[in-house]
Amino acid sequence: MRIYGRNAVEEALRGRRAVRQIWRSDKSPLVIRDEAVTVTVADRAALEEFCGSPDHQGIVAEVDSFPYVDAESLLESDEALVVALDQVQDPQNFGAICRVAETAGADGVVIPERRAVEVTPAVCRASAGAVEHLPVARVRNLADFLGVARDRGAWVYGAASEASDPYTAVDFAGRAVIVLGGEGSGLRPRVRAGCDRMVSIPMAGRTASLNVSAAAAVLLFEARRQRGQAGS
Repeated sequence: MRIYGRNAVEEALRGRRAVRQIWRSDKSPLVIRDEAVTVTVADRAALEEFCGSPDHQGIVAEVDSFPYVDAESLLESDEALVVALDQVQDPQNFGAICRVAETAGADGVVIPERRAVEVTPAVCRASAGAVEHLPVARVRNLADFLGVARDRGAWVYGAASEASDPYTAVDFAGRAVIVLGGEGSGLRPRVRAGCDRMVSIPMAGRTASLNVSAAAAVLLFEARRQRGQAGS
């Protein structure tokens, strides 16, 4: 896989997967501690050809395939906080959610194998490299995963704009899974049925709802606040 963008490549160098080669412009600042990594200077046109995007910020890297994890492993901690995404298909949204989840201290993100974006180079860049540190799992059936999570003692909270309970009225302590729906479609019926409780984020303006990545930020940092981790 070829990833691109300064933050994405810098975090890959600090992350779990091997970086095989780097192409960079002369003006791209980067600290490379691994002498085994081959670094080649290339012009911006060549970099765009290497990665297929003009948004490379002067740096492209060849890295190993993304290491997905087992979904149940995310539930091992008694205080596990997991994000489950139901058919989120926009790479920018997925990347932004991963960045929020990693900075909020979530244990990981779960996505379905079908009809959902996976970890692509565009997602790596949109996450500012957060995917290099955040466990991400792919499951065949998201509703089945929610059932497993409930069997493991997790409370499952689905987000929906029409839900009567505000997100501040629930207790995110202990094992918790926050479920967010795809752009425009929300949660599918079976996924929604797998939630213990539906919550909403009250809106003060005229817009009906938040972008899914913004909603993820609100819910995850409320969970962090409740867990007494604010400012830690």
